[in-house]
Amino acid sequence: MIDRGLLLWFPGPNSFTGDDTIEFHVHGGSAIVSAMYDSLGAFPDTRLAEPGEFTKRAFYAGKMDLTEVEGLADLIHAETEAQRRQALRQANGQLSHFYNSMRSRLVKAIASVEAYIDFAEDQDVDDGVLDATLVEVESLIAELKSHLDDNRRGERLRNGVRAAIVGAPNVGKSSLINLLSQRNVSIVTNIAGTTRDIVESHYDIAGYPVILADTAGLRAFTDDIVESEGIARARAYVDAADLLVLVLDATKLEQPARVDLHLREYAKSIGLSDETLARAMIVLNKCDLLTDAMVDALKTNTSLNLISCKNEAGLPEMLDRMKTRLVQLCGNPLTECPTISQERHRYHLKQCLKQLERYRNYFADTLVGDRDLAIVTYHLRAAVRSIGKITGSVETEEILDVIFSTFCIGK
Repeated sequence: MIDRGLLLWFPGPNSFTGDDTIEFHVHGGSAIVSAMYDSLGAFPDTRLAEPGEFTKRAFYAGKMDLTEVEGLADLIHAETEAQRRQALRQANGQLSHFYNSMRSRLVKAIASVEAYIDFAEDQDVDDGVLDATLVEVESLIAELKSHLDDNRRGERLRNGVRAAIVGAPNVGKSSLINLLSQRNVSIVTNIAGTTRDIVESHYDIAGYPVILADTAGLRAFTDDIVESEGIARARAYVDAADLLVLVLDATKLEQPARVDLHLREYAKSIGLSDETLARAMIVLNKCDLLTDAMVDALKTNTSLNLISCKNEAGLPEMLDRMKTRLVQLCGNPLTECPTISQERHRYHLKQCLKQLERYRNYFADTLVGDRDLAIVTYHLRAAVRSIGKITGSVETEEILDVIFSTFCIGK
């Protein structure tokens, strides 16, 4: 007797892996699990599964393709709601359907060209077939370019948005990251230049994964060699960050109307470009030290986020605006078409696009009498293989099937 539990029988091919499968549902104590392993391991030819082996068996059994496998892995590791939604859509085959639809259209295009090559002389296959194929290729090129022009939203959502909190020394950068995390992530003192290195912390903001980095205070000059290295690292992080949170000391502003000028002067003094400044969230900290009239005047500038790390005033409003930025950076998995979530997908899609453009350009650059369709069709085949490498389906027999089913040749 090991435990009182439940045994479930899943006959293939309708199980997850396609194999006949038995599941033992027992209590989760380590002693019970260990005893189950020992007992089951006593049977001949029985071993522990390798990492991912059940999913690998499901893939080889045709239960899912590679995009669904990757979606399942992402779903298991999802830490935020937006990540879960994106991974679930991919695991359920929405991305797979998009790629397989594109691949099917390419297979039909290849079948059309090959039918023209083999049967144009003695069968009813005219030049309109080639024109229709070229139109289809043009349409696929446009769709691929649109799909690739996604600002890497899916990958950013999968891996996390890198956000850098930057600003001059002692403006409240470390206080802000401590406030967001509700714990002492960074050391806070009244001594300028306390933060010397990049301090990263992971957050779930409105369902989106964010990696917030507290950085060294940026200033034009310091004679401290350690602080100087921290500033250099902060600049490098700013260049690579997806989102910038620029914190200013509100008490340093002399006039509300001069905020923009103050920003430009500060950015220029520390070497931040206008482009970098334009993509930053501007946060004015220490607003609890301002007069009510000053606060009201600053609120007329809707690009500013007024907060106080001391009493947490303005924090909900700042987070709402940050959510808007995060939606822009990562998209909305509930409403948008499935996006590219893996660098592997992007690479093969670019290869597919390159081959389709070569096919199109061949017809534009080559005279009708000089065209070798048998050779140029290679580009379409290469495009099909590129998509097949994404889904894990690289087969060529389908092309012959499409030829005979579509053109009814041989009657």
